[in-house]
Amino acid sequence: MAIGRIHSIESMGLVDGPGIRVVVFFQGCALRCKYCHNPDTWAMDGGEEYTAERLVKKIESFKPYFQRSGGGVTFSGGDPLRQPDFLLEVLKLCKENGINTCIDTAGYGFGNYDEILKYTDLVLFDIKDITREGYKNITLMEMDESLKFLEAMKKNNTKMWIRHVVVPGFTDGEEHIRAFNEYILDIPNVEKVELLPYHLLGVNKYEGMNMKYPLQDVPAMDKELCEGYKKIITK
Repeated sequence: MAIGRIHSIESMGLVDGPGIRVVVFFQGCALRCKYCHNPDTWAMDGGEEYTAERLVKKIESFKPYFQRSGGGVTFSGGDPLRQPDFLLEVLKLCKENGINTCIDTAGYGFGNYDEILKYTDLVLFDIKDITREGYKNITLMEMDESLKFLEAMKKNNTKMWIRHVVVPGFTDGEEHIRAFNEYILDIPNVEKVELLPYHLLGVNKYEGMNMKYPLQDVPAMDKELCEGYKKIITK
């Protein structure tokens, strides 16, 4: 029996997949994104211990709310792929109980992706950047593991919503968005593309954890400008 570590659970997620979602935030992330607003989920030893049965029972308690809306559960983080055995056990139990499953991930886990995707209805795939240099600049890691997960999704015909955070000076500008659009045109099974404007909502967490915020001199992304970028996306 796998034991997982859960940071928190949100019962009424409205932007984490179709319908109303229960959002389960897993502990653990290998990436150190400069704009991360959940640094408290990085450590693998944080949060609260759960068995798969206990977690799914808690998810089931919200079923009357999310089922009527066509919703389900979204596993986020951190990155749920950092706890693959536990995630797989939870996904199997969810499917046995008729619960729609979604994974919100940057694709940076420990493998076993084919098996995990068998029990996943949708992936919210966070593309940090489309070049190796840009990816490492933002995350401090190489992009190879994320590409492995992307290939697994292609092979398994997994439904995807693509997400990309638009950060001033990093992932903004018409040239970048056009290149991003060309990049995702080669990805099959994409149902939706979301450009997310960079915000400053997580800055206070860094202060509370006595950490320096990496983008302290970068302003929030102009939402109207970001809306303009969305018109470039053709997928």
